[in-house]
Amino acid sequence: MSLITVEPCTFALFGALGDLALRKLFPALYQLDRAGLLHADTRILALAREPGDAPAHLANIQSHLRRYVSAKEIEDQALTRFLARLSYLHVDFLKADDYLPLAEIAGTQQRLIAYFATPAAVYGAICENLSKVGLADNTRVVLEKPIGSDLESSRKVNDAVAQFFPENRTYRIDHYLGKETVQNLIALRFANSLFETQWNQRYISHVEITVAEKVGIEGRWGYFDKAGQLRDMIQNHLLQLLCLIAMDPPADLSADSIRDEKVKVLKALAPISAEGLTTQVVRGQYIAGYSEGQSVPGYLEEDNSNTQSDTETFVALRADIRNWRWAGVPFYLRTGKRMPQKLSQIVIHFKEPSHYIFAPEQRLQIGNKLIIRLQPDEGISLRVMTKDQGLDKGMHLRSGPLQLNFSDTYHSERIPDAYERLLLEVMRGNQNLFVRKDEIEAAWTWCDQLIAGWKKSGDMPKPYAAGSWGPMSSIALITRDGRSWYGDI
Repeated sequence: MSLITVEPCTFALFGALGDLALRKLFPALYQLDRAGLLHADTRILALAREPGDAPAHLANIQSHLRRYVSAKEIEDQALTRFLARLSYLHVDFLKADDYLPLAEIAGTQQRLIAYFATPAAVYGAICENLSKVGLADNTRVVLEKPIGSDLESSRKVNDAVAQFFPENRTYRIDHYLGKETVQNLIALRFANSLFETQWNQRYISHVEITVAEKVGIEGRWGYFDKAGQLRDMIQNHLLQLLCLIAMDPPADLSADSIRDEKVKVLKALAPISAEGLTTQVVRGQYIAGYSEGQSVPGYLEEDNSNTQSDTETFVALRADIRNWRWAGVPFYLRTGKRMPQKLSQIVIHFKEPSHYIFAPEQRLQIGNKLIIRLQPDEGISLRVMTKDQGLDKGMHLRSGPLQLNFSDTYHSERIPDAYERLLLEVMRGNQNLFVRKDEIEAAWTWCDQLIAGWKKSGDMPKPYAAGSWGPMSSIALITRDGRSWYGDI
């Protein structure tokens, strides 16, 4: 029996026939229902602009559920119950009259959750039309990224939403914050004195954050070429991970206490000067290469591509935080498409002991590393130095892991998808895992100076072969400081 109590609600999914809804959101809602975490009276409304036969659209949703949910997790009883909750409504998001059927179904007694899996350009119109039909007062709105393409446009989007919905009923999604390992960062840091007492510049030499994707554009050229990897990944995912690693202890576990500390980190990020753009930042764009032994096209050779595009598909950079805790500790961030493997991990490199007593040739081995894996297999590993076994080994050192693999340790057949946790927290009214407006603005402020610097200098992305770890200059970026990216092969 679940210990989590969730109130009944009407869950209205705008953009219900889009890729995100079909691939992630409906499967997440099904898994919540399968786990008994949806209230018996909760209803799910699929809202989209596509006209036509509602049963046909519902059949399409069901077929995608079977495609994106493992066959062993499709249970007839659970699927029947889930589909019975589901209705389809044809809605033109820009026409207030089209919202009247939604108002009639949702009523005024039950909480409405409005999830915007749509372009941010229509967020304001949806909010206004919800208000016009009397659905603003008892509604929580969920906003998908990207929220704008720079500070100015993000403010316009957020201000348009804020006219009708206050901050305490606005939930900005960053799905990385729903990952189990990311949640464990809070527990790992603040529940273990072993780490928290050494979580500063005195004991940590540097931090790496890598989010690598094997895929290319996957038909998203129209969106991605206007965004690029900096806007698409660093402005949200990687900076959120940096904040959780770098923030000071919050006063408590309330949403605003945690988000207050994250904002402080973002505001403490040192701007990168024009000179720093050549030494601290690397832009890349993949060219033809190989992925999993198969030939793959370059970015400019993808379907519907603009062959003159200077959009980056890779970014590596060094970020510095100007506060007492992290003075002198570089954070190396790296993200790209068409990498050798799908990998998201954080590596905390601890400084070596000040007094070294072992063989000089082994000194390069010294250094504890805390490795936090977000994907493909979520878990935490602490690499420690021990003596090699054997009578003939003397005091020969070896590096080995103290490892926590979530699926093995907790004997769980599956780790819930990040969206499952996030949707559940919206229903519970818990904003801990969601991004506040001032966080968005602080992140854009820092990223905008990079974008402006590239534009002013005419910096072009450097080519790298698909299936590699990016341009050679990204390796130089970290080796210039006497370090290397962890685990590259």
